[in-house]
Amino acid sequence: MKVVTGKRWEAFADSAVLFPEYSKNRDELINFVSSLNGDETIVTASLELIDLISNRFRKGEENVLIYSDTGRSITLKETYELRKYLDFDVRGGFSGENAKASVLFVEGKTDAKFFKAVFKKLFEFRESRKAPYQFRFIERVFERDNFDLLGRESDGVYLAVIPSEGNSGVIRNLGNFLRAMEVFDFSVDRLGVAVDIDESRESALASIAGKLSGFEHGTTARGYLVGKTEVIPLVIGLPFEDELIEWKKPTVEDLMLHLIEREGLLDRVRPGLKALNESLGRKLKPKEVMYLALSAYGHWGNLEGFYELFVMRSRFRNLKAVLREAGLMEGLRYLAFSER
Repeated sequence: MKVVTGKRWEAFADSAVLFPEYSKNRDELINFVSSLNGDETIVTASLELIDLISNRFRKGEENVLIYSDTGRSITLKETYELRKYLDFDVRGGFSGENAKASVLFVEGKTDAKFFKAVFKKLFEFRESRKAPYQFRFIERVFERDNFDLLGRESDGVYLAVIPSEGNSGVIRNLGNFLRAMEVFDFSVDRLGVAVDIDESRESALASIAGKLSGFEHGTTARGYLVGKTEVIPLVIGLPFEDELIEWKKPTVEDLMLHLIEREGLLDRVRPGLKALNESLGRKLKPKEVMYLALSAYGHWGNLEGFYELFVMRSRFRNLKAVLREAGLMEGLRYLAFSER
């Protein structure tokens, strides 16, 4: 199966099915896809049709989407994942001006709000609805809150913080995004990959290196270079020891625990921690402590909102101290184009 998108589709017209998407409802699209054998070439500008085809034919390296503007292709499995996890507009046709730009992939939405607040607090970024050429593919879905797009007016730098689904999701999105840059002929300057230390720091770094093995790449002082893009690993692992808290493995909650301790909030909720420990007959998990801290702080939203609010209101010296202790400060500074 071949699906052709882009403006130069005429080169495929003689041997392709030119699908008239207009005025077709979803049932008609489903019936059309069900009728396909898998050896056709389909020219289309319909994202809905592309989604249906890539879902059905995502198995097999021979099933590809061809971006006619560049003549390059990605597998329908990669297309399916780009659409599902990143809402990438695989029709291409991006326009606009280039700017300095970074992307940070993180595990989940709470991680995204934590790091979003860090960039706003420490590096003078603000939320932005304006996007450079490199981020045109995400403008369409900005209002859906799938990610955070930040900009800094003083030097025109842009940064996207994009949540994934766990460590494996971060690594998957890294590979798919790098492939998309190859095919659709765009690039970001710096690409951060924030993963938790599940087993060890070495295994976390090995998972990143393993994904990059599918691309021509070199090494830099901070990470790797793939084409024009520098990939910066950010490994999260800062154990938190407390007699009332059960710590098992590193997550972004550990960074928050250290921060609320430095800000004095942990001492305020300690009587509640002791009472709950006695009532439950066990130590509290880090996320349970976060909910107690959220309540004591007087924030009645969700954890995502609490993380962002608390980071923004914390003292500069405390936030920097936690990030330095975690070994993240220099990598974040580099992604923010604020290195000295």
